Amino acid sequence: MHLFRIALRSLANRRFTALLTVFAIALSITLLLAVERVRTETRASFASTINSTDLIVGARSGSVNLLLYSVFRIGNATNNIRWSSFEHFAQHPQVQWAIPISLGDSHRGYRVLGTSADYFSHYQYGRKQHLKLQSGRFFSDQAPFEVVLGAEVADTLKYQLDEKIVLAHGVARISLVKHADKPFTIVGILERTGTPVDRTLHIALAGMEALHIDWQHGAPAYNQHKISAEQALAMDLQPKEITAMLLGLKSKIATFAVQREINQWRGEPLLAILPGVALQELWSLMGTAEKALFIVSLFVVLTGLIGMLTAILTSLNERRREMAILRSVGARPWHIAGLLILEAFTLALAGILLGLALLYVGIAIAQAPLQSQYGLYLPFSAPTGYEWMLLGAVLLAGILMGVIPAWRAYRQSLADGLNIRL
Repeated sequence: MHLFRIALRSLANRRFTALLTVFAIALSITLLLAVERVRTETRASFASTINSTDLIVGARSGSVNLLLYSVFRIGNATNNIRWSSFEHFAQHPQVQWAIPISLGDSHRGYRVLGTSADYFSHYQYGRKQHLKLQSGRFFSDQAPFEVVLGAEVADTLKYQLDEKIVLAHGVARISLVKHADKPFTIVGILERTGTPVDRTLHIALAGMEALHIDWQHGAPAYNQHKISAEQALAMDLQPKEITAMLLGLKSKIATFAVQREINQWRGEPLLAILPGVALQELWSLMGTAEKALFIVSLFVVLTGLIGMLTAILTSLNERRREMAILRSVGARPWHIAGLLILEAFTLALAGILLGLALLYVGIAIAQAPLQSQYGLYLPFSAPTGYEWMLLGAVLLAGILMGVIPAWRAYRQSLADGLNIRL
């Protein structure tokens, strides 16, 4: 205990250097824990991009491809599925609800999703959160030319309620084929979710059908064959095909049986996937980047500890007089070595405690913006067992770093003691 007080007083005499060392370690600890929490919560948020949906069904392709275009609006389907197939499985005894999805159009780089009003009732994300309106209302299945915008679309393009917008064919940012004769009216803007919903324009399936009702063989009709928006409203706008469907089942136990039934259905080649399994498969593809980020943060911590080692080593020659005085009052060489190890321990511990404090200050400041802008929730909670293990490893590394100057001080003390006796 007496040696610990001496270590504190020695650090107090070099307070400016000690504070800089503690601050460097603290910043590295903050970065390490922040990366770990962001990594953990990002994985949780990624896994909860779509929640409470038991099966995603589309044309037979790959599970990741189906997940990407149906949930993340990335890429395109290899084929569509028939409306009759949707109706067949929507009426399945084990299916509680079914949501059709139709893709293929866009607006200034943002994807357009054709669906039914059930989408707003049953689609969930995050911690079983439902979609909510920032303003306006949801579209009606009986109103083909209404659109509900995701929060990012509305904010980026500065759109307001009741404005009219024109959709374009295809998913390119700049499209040469626009549906200018059938404008849509903005009736609602969704609250930000931090999911692909924010970057999506939602219209009724009837609206998607109306846009292409006068198209033939994938190309728009000539002027004399064009059908106006008013004429389209009087026509049968029941879709013949959709891109995919989301299914919610009455019992989780039936998930695998229904999945197998869909995959083996002879009506047309379909693929049913479990969102959670496909999300984990997709996340595993990004595992290298995740590990690289964690390794970078570990090197930052190592840099902070090396800075501490450098500061202690640099001060050794300046402190030979101090150590000689300690030897003159009875301190042994191992006392001197222990003093430097205690200094390293104190600096590392102070850096860890300050780093934790900075982490919680950062979480308090950034929690709300991260939640609203990116859908990433950072909990204001005590360190997890894994985080305590990381902090313990850093503290142990700090002590081991202190062994190097301690050994040098021990050797110097022996040499100085021998010179004094001579």
